[in-house]
Amino acid sequence: MKAFPMFIRTTGRRVVIAGGGEQAAQKARLVGKTDATLVLLADALDDELSALVAEGRAIWEREVTAAAFRDAALVFIATGCPGTDGALHGLAKAAGAAVNVVDRPELCDMTTPSIVDRAPVVVAIGTEGTAPVLGRMLKTEIETMLDPNLGALAELAGRLRVAVAQRIPRPARRAFWRWMFEGAPAQAHARGAAREAAAQVKAAIEAGRVPDGAGRGHIALVGAGPGARDLLTLRAVARLQEADVIFHDRLVDPDVLELARRDAERVFVGKEIGACAWPQDRINALIVAEARRGRRVVRLKSGDPSIFGRATEELAAARDAGIPVEVVPGVTAASGAAAALGQSLTERGATDTLVLATGTCRPGDPAPDWTRHLHPGTSVAVYMGVAGAGAMRDAALAEGVPPDTGVVIAADVSRSSERLIETTLDDLPATLTRCGVTGTAVLLMRLPKSAAVQNLRAVG
Repeated sequence: MKAFPMFIRTTGRRVVIAGGGEQAAQKARLVGKTDATLVLLADALDDELSALVAEGRAIWEREVTAAAFRDAALVFIATGCPGTDGALHGLAKAAGAAVNVVDRPELCDMTTPSIVDRAPVVVAIGTEGTAPVLGRMLKTEIETMLDPNLGALAELAGRLRVAVAQRIPRPARRAFWRWMFEGAPAQAHARGAAREAAAQVKAAIEAGRVPDGAGRGHIALVGAGPGARDLLTLRAVARLQEADVIFHDRLVDPDVLELARRDAERVFVGKEIGACAWPQDRINALIVAEARRGRRVVRLKSGDPSIFGRATEELAAARDAGIPVEVVPGVTAASGAAAALGQSLTERGATDTLVLATGTCRPGDPAPDWTRHLHPGTSVAVYMGVAGAGAMRDAALAEGVPPDTGVVIAADVSRSSERLIETTLDDLPATLTRCGVTGTAVLLMRLPKSAAVQNLRAVG
């Protein structure tokens, strides 16, 4: 290790930036997140830096001397001129300052890390100046792992630290803080209920003990999106990181499971079409049983749990058992398909209605009656429709949909095996057979408000 990572206190101290252009502005954006007094040394300032001075967030000094750098917590030199940067470096070093010269690593006493800011929680990532792009990539990974509201929860803990020391017995304090940062308060805070979280913590302090329900189980129905793991929400990643056990189906990409903590148990509960190895009642019983053991359970579903994801049965099972349960939305397949096509699912003046339909129902139930929604100005996305494509085609034609209506078969959306196949309604079954599409696909069809489709209203 050639550079020692540390945090420098900025309260009541000056940070000096020499330069008045874009390079200096970049450093000002970074340092402006602290409470330091920002001093700008330059003959002239660009509009962004001038605005900082006008707002009282920075001090502008035109005269550059060694004294300007004395007692500064940090000095950044960013004039954009190599000769000027070198001369200012000499002045700053003569004043005893720690200096960073932009794009001149040989003149740097320090380098600026990539920062994940959840103040007062701050993560700094450094590569000793060797690979800044890698540092930014790691920053992105960590950004997805940390709750955006984490800093506010940490601030609450700081304000209550003395009260905890006074009211919570020493042997129970570690469990208390773990409950606050992993249990009900953290979960409430993550969903934006800051007041609820604060009330829970203060009530526990008032009672002088860790809540009895601190070890209570929890179930999260989490949307894994259409495939690509970078389409997961930050909350979905957080729940995977917290999970003790994850129940996932066959459509969840293995890369998504890599986002879970390494010691989390993974249980496959996938269902193949026509197979009943994992009937829904059995899945319901399993997730409830694990939560009753005090475990944090994630039921990981492809797409969005609330769209053809059987979330209703699992929600009811959890609530009947008195177990806290939440739904974490995901990117649904229709949205992923539209993004892959570079198109919108709706278009002003052409398609002002969006219908999400399923082509498959429970055994014994009547076939889905989605064709009643076929009207001009409608976009239709049919899930799980590959097996019944022939019957769907015939039903749509019977409703008056023109045979040459375009249909997009979006298979394995957002995965490396993604395929986007254009066909017509009349040729849909044959295209599916010809292209070997037998698994996961969503069928997209648009019925715009055009003259060619106006007869549909009369026929329907």
